[in-house]
Formats: sequence, C-alpha cells, structure tokens
Amino acid sequence: MNTVVSLRREERPSHRPTDFSRDVQAGLSAAIKTLPAKYFYDRHGSELFEQICRLPEYYPTRTEKKILRNHAREIAAIIGPDVEVVEFGAGAAEKVRLLLDALDRPAGYLPIDISGPHLSAAVAPLRRSYPDIAIRVVAGDFTQQLPLPAPLPQARARVGFFPGSTIGNFTPDEAQDFLRNAAAMLRSGGGAGAGLLIGVDMVKDPAILHAAYNDAAGVTAAFNLNLLQRINRDLNGDFDLDAFDHYAFYNPGQQRIEMHLVSRVAQTAQVCDQRYDFAAGESIHTENSCKYTPARFRMLAEKAGFRPAAMWTDEDSLFSLHWLALPQA
Repeated sequence: MNTVVSLRREERPSHRPTDFSRDVQAGLSAAIKTLPAKYFYDRHGSELFEQICRLPEYYPTRTEKKILRNHAREIAAIIGPDVEVVEFGAGAAEKVRLLLDALDRPAGYLPIDISGPHLSAAVAPLRRSYPDIAIRVVAGDFTQQLPLPAPLPQARARVGFFPGSTIGNFTPDEAQDFLRNAAAMLRSGGGAGAGLLIGVDMVKDPAILHAAYNDAAGVTAAFNLNLLQRINRDLNGDFDLDAFDHYAFYNPGQQRIEMHLVSRVAQTAQVCDQRYDFAAGESIHTENSCKYTPARFRMLAEKAGFRPAAMWTDEDSLFSLHWLALPQA
C-alpha cells in the first residue's frame, strides 16, 4: 500500500505563506536577527543539502552510514520484527534503506518532511525497491506533533528514525520538546516496543567542525544564502545576496556550530512591504548545530520520557547512534 497523506488545511503546520512571513518578520525584527532553519528546505535548499552530504569535509553522513552498516544486525535485533518505521525529516530517504534491509519483516514506512515535492521524489525509488512494505508519506513540519494516519494492522509498533544529527539544529529545550512530541506520535501506533533510533553528532576537535561547515566548494555558503533567495521569491523581498557573507564557527561555551549571514555593508532590505536596516557587520543567525557528549544526550532523552538503551559510534568517536526505548504509558 503506497499512500500520500494530506493534512487538512487547518492541520497543516508547515510552511504556509502566513507562517513563513510571520516567522521571517518576527526574526528580522528581533534585537539579534534570526531566521528559522526549517525554512532552508525549499526544493533548491533540499538539493543543496544533499550536495553537502557528499562533500569530503562533511563527515556526519558517511560516518553515520558506516555505523548503520557495521551494526545493522544488532540494531535490528533490538528493534524487533513487524514495525512501522516513522522517519522524521526524511530528506532524500537514503539511510532508511540500511535500516529496512536489516529489519525483520518491516511492516511499513512513514516518512515525514517539510518539503512535500522533494519527499515525494525521494520516496518513488523506495516504492519500487520495497513493494511489500506499506509506504505512506506525510508532508508537514515534523517539529510539531502531527496527526499520523491510523496504525497498520500488521504493525506491532511504531519505531522512529531520526538520522543525520538534525536534533542538533534545536536548542536543548527545543530538542526536548521535539523528543516529547516524537514520543507522543510513536505511541499512537499502539503496542509494545516503540522507540527512536536517532543520530547525534559528538563534541570533537573544532578544526574538524569548522571544515565541515565551511567547505572549500562553497556549497554550505550557497545553502545558507538560498534562504535569502527564498525570501526574495516567496515574500517579495529584495535582499542583495552579494551583500551578505556566509559565516560559521564553533561556540565552545554552547558546544555548537553557529551559522550566520553577515551584512558586508550598511544596507536596508524589504520583506512583505516592511523595511529592515542592517549595520555593516551585523548578522542574521540562521542555524545552530549542537554537539553532544553521550552523557549529556542521554540525560536530555530521559527528561523527554525515553529510556536510553544502546549506543553505537565509529572508531574515531565522531558520531553516535542511540536507541531510545519508549516505556508504555
């Protein structure tokens, strides 16, 4: 069974024009200008991110895939048979193949992503590769508690999959909120054995982090600047992209990469008929990427209602995969 789930208009929590314009105007009006990172992922932004994942400097994708390959059988044994996999922020839906291939009789796959067209294109090859797995697509903002389709009768439980260290894009408080929402969505599947398999980037040498977010080819810079291009296109903006620079650095006190767009000159930009002034050197904070020690992340997961049960990492301790069991309510 292959289904596209369309949320009712009043239930759509994703990037409606009113949401986008409201969030952008609120962020640009703040004392320290910000833009929500979730709006990176229009079609072109999603394509640029897939390019980032293939860059030599960007270690998370290849390292996480290696962990999945090396420990697939162990992970599958812990998760158990007959589950429906719910992937949060599915993107290109590539890593889930490693999980589906290892699982015993996976019943279904339910990918969620804010970019509906990109998600539909990404899932098409999976439908051909896994004709016996029920695939149902949900286009929406996975940071919110979405109404999911009814549980599959053949599925024992719902198991979450959140690879790629996207959890790091949230502040710790936001990450805890996401985990609580994810727990509620996974419990909606009923049955015993629900849980979440999640990728978490680890604290490491800042030089490795700096290279990963400042690649030589400039793809991450293009990804960052594409957010302004999207504002120009969708919100009648007039940002001069040549007047902003990509800037990313590691903040050791917060244990996170911060990504900014820095104004080269004093200038004014218009968005939705509102004018916003920028001083030379003033930045728009576009993204965080928090890094965790294992102990710090386990504590966060426990506060959100999960029970940390297993962790896998690579030989260089660059990245980690965690299995978070979900006790029955």
